[in-house]
Amino acid sequence: MSKRKGLYASKMKRATHMLFYRRHQKPGVKGWELRRVLGSDYPKVLEILDDYLKSLDLQVKTVFEEGKTPAGKPSLEELDKARFYITLRGELTPKEAKMIGWRIDDLAGLAVAIVYIISKKGQAPRKDVEAMLSEKLPGWKVGLNVERYIRYGYLQQDDKEQLYLDWRTLAEVDEKALTDFLLKSEAQTTLPTEGAEENLDIEEEDSETS
Repeated sequence: MSKRKGLYASKMKRATHMLFYRRHQKPGVKGWELRRVLGSDYPKVLEILDDYLKSLDLQVKTVFEEGKTPAGKPSLEELDKARFYITLRGELTPKEAKMIGWRIDDLAGLAVAIVYIISKKGQAPRKDVEAMLSEKLPGWKVGLNVERYIRYGYLQQDDKEQLYLDWRTLAEVDEKALTDFLLKSEAQTTLPTEGAEENLDIEEEDSETS
């Protein structure tokens, strides 16, 4: 192994330790922390680590300040302020989700809550989120589920009972893909009804002309 490869192998190992082992109340590591330990080339180290983790279906996920991804290539200053996590690269199957204690309706409720908050520009009153969830879940589960989403780091609540997306949603959820999926599902459930109504209109016209 060349001296350069040995150096990057050592840095990658240290980066792995920092990312996998939780040291703060909130998981993940800030870019400036990585720079202090690994040097200013830490983005390259993370790139190598991310490629290595592909075979394990894991990835290094970057969450920028306030969840706003830069339009172009992020600067070192933007990366220093970002937070880095190790997350799944793929998706959990329903069976895997069940094994970690999530029912399908709980996951569906979380998806609805996230998309609703996104649609309200990143924050929404808890009572409005619960009202939306009550259309999808049994009433007795709504409050319990919201507390669970908060406790697990997917949502956060301020002292005015406003809900926001928390670190885990920002790190683990592809917000655009989730929104597109729910919109597509909504369209698929409404289109058959619209088609049925059109057929009914045609049948009524035929009966009138006969």
